[in-house]
Amino acid sequence: MQDKPHLLIVDDEPDIGEFIRNIAVLAGFDAEFIDEASQFEACYHPDTRVVVLDLFMPERDGIELLRVMAELNAKTAIILISGYDKSVLNSARKLAKEQGLFVAGTLAKPFRYDEIELLLNNLALLPLENQSQTGQTRSGAISEQALKNALETDQLVVHFQPQVEFGNGKLAGVEALVRWQHPDHGLLMPGRFIPLAEQSGLIDRLTDVVIEKSLQQLGEWLQQGLRINVAINMPPVSLKNLHFPEYISERINACGLAAEQVTLEVTETTLMQELARSLDILTRIRMKGMSLSIDDFGTGYSSLVQLYRIPFTELKIDLSFVKHAVSDPEALAIVKMTTMLGHELGMSIVAEGVEDQSTWHLLKQLGCDIAQGYYIAKPMPGEKILAWAKTIHAHIS
Repeated sequence: MQDKPHLLIVDDEPDIGEFIRNIAVLAGFDAEFIDEASQFEACYHPDTRVVVLDLFMPERDGIELLRVMAELNAKTAIILISGYDKSVLNSARKLAKEQGLFVAGTLAKPFRYDEIELLLNNLALLPLENQSQTGQTRSGAISEQALKNALETDQLVVHFQPQVEFGNGKLAGVEALVRWQHPDHGLLMPGRFIPLAEQSGLIDRLTDVVIEKSLQQLGEWLQQGLRINVAINMPPVSLKNLHFPEYISERINACGLAAEQVTLEVTETTLMQELARSLDILTRIRMKGMSLSIDDFGTGYSSLVQLYRIPFTELKIDLSFVKHAVSDPEALAIVKMTTMLGHELGMSIVAEGVEDQSTWHLLKQLGCDIAQGYYIAKPMPGEKILAWAKTIHAHIS
């Protein structure tokens, strides 16, 4: 018979600790409760499936224990609880995520039986190695030579994620997202090879491939009667190349496209690397008729300064705010104020990470212009976009 998964509760209130322990036992855990944080190291071990952690405790608080788990590279699922301000819970959750920890949920005291029961029942079924939500195994390291070969043998493909107008539900455009169709490992996401491309100096060639394939596909759609825009991510290296505006303008013309059909997305962190040169390049891109989008807005350190300095036409609200807007008042406030600010500056607002109907309706009510996310569609090969576009209203409501 397989051993029951271990669950550790750390809370200085014995009544609450025993309450959670009883629910955990019914959910199938070997549940242990301690009311002193000083006992944590003695009771926690690498196979602990779940830690239910009260943030506010005397002598040693929950933030300190999060630090301990981060130092141990813990794969444990964490449930944070607190009887104080919900904003503290939100901050602790974000801190844990930054430290590489997996927070399965947060609960504000007093919480209901069914709230903790649902969390624990789900976690009891989840293997320990899957809890970190990395989404993809890191086994099978990718070599620089393998990436070079992929570029030479046309293994890189571009998928396109639809962007839909909130107002009328029409397809506004797509974002181009690179993938690697690896002969042994299957379809690899960019997180597996983009860092290597940047470190090895192959990012220039990779960017050229993405631009070429994206513009060719845009041209094919145009011939088939579909005129939409494409958004292409600009890597940091592009903002060091003073000839980039001329290069991409020539490629757009060669494909028989209009410059206004192309939006180049830039992140705040990219902008900070080459301030003067990036302003030169991005201003000339706008002068050539292309649009500019500031991506991951709100996650950098100088968002407002960048909006003032650079002629952006579009602002993409980062999915870390969008996906929590329905349930998190702080995230909602950021989305609301960002939308108002962008509109005041004459910019179009794209909400990234729209994953359910309630988020769609909320952002539509707030006045966002364009939605992108799994609720609308996952990224797909270019040849599937036309068929998808004909049934677009079946995907959203």
